[in-house]
Amino acid sequence: MDPDSVKSTLQNLAFGNVLAAAARDYKKEVLAQEKAHASSTSNQEEVDLDELMDDPELEKLHADRIAALKKEAEKRQSLKKQGHGEYRDITEADFLGEVTGCDKLICHFYHREFYRCKIMDKHLKTLAARHLETKCIRLDAENAPFFVGKLGIKTLPCVILFRQGIAGDRLVGFQDLGAKDDFSTRTLEALLMKKGIINEKKEDESNVYDESRRRTVRSSAYPDSDSD
Repeated sequence: MDPDSVKSTLQNLAFGNVLAAAARDYKKEVLAQEKAHASSTSNQEEVDLDELMDDPELEKLHADRIAALKKEAEKRQSLKKQGHGEYRDITEADFLGEVTGCDKLICHFYHREFYRCKIMDKHLKTLAARHLETKCIRLDAENAPFFVGKLGIKTLPCVILFRQGIAGDRLVGFQDLGAKDDFSTRTLEALLMKKGIINEKKEDESNVYDESRRRTVRSSAYPDSDSD
C-alpha cells in the first residue's frame, strides 16, 4: 500500500472527525441558548403575572365584575318572585294587577279548544323562560268577557303587548308570522324583539330551540277562530 495514500486517508478521517465534533458542539450551544431564552421568558411571565395580581386597577375591574354579576343575579331572582320566567294562567280578577305590576308584559288571550292557541302557547312558554325581562301570561278569553270586550278582541289567538299597564301592539292570529302554523319560536322572538317588548339576545344560542318536535293538534270548529 502506498504510504502517501494511507497518510492522506488518515488526514481526511481526522478532518472529518473534527468537523463532526464541531457540529455537535454547535448544536449543543444552540440548544443551550434556546433553553436559556425559554427560561428567561418563563421567569418574565411569572414576574408579569405577579405584578398583575397586585395591580389595583385589575383588582377594581374584578370587584366591579363580581358586583355586576351579583346585581344581575339579584335582579333575576326578584323578577322570578314577581312571576317572570314562566308562562302562567291568570283569571280575569288577576288581570289588572298583573298588567299594571310590571314594565313589559305579554298576554295571550286564548281558547282552550283552538289549535292555533295551543301553537302560540308552545312558543310563548319557551320565550317566557328565555326573556325574564318580560312577563308572559295567558287568559282564557271565554272566562274574561269584560276585558275581551274592552280590548276589542274578536279573533283568537290574540296576543296583546303591554308597556307600563298600557295596551300597545297586538298579534292577531298568525298574520304577522307568515300566516302559517309551522312558524318557529325564533320567528316569533324576532317579531317581539322588533316590537320592543323583549330584549335582543347578543349571545349565539342557536341550539336553544327544539323545532324538531312539533306536535299536531286537532283543528277547531269554532267560528271565531282564525284557524281555517
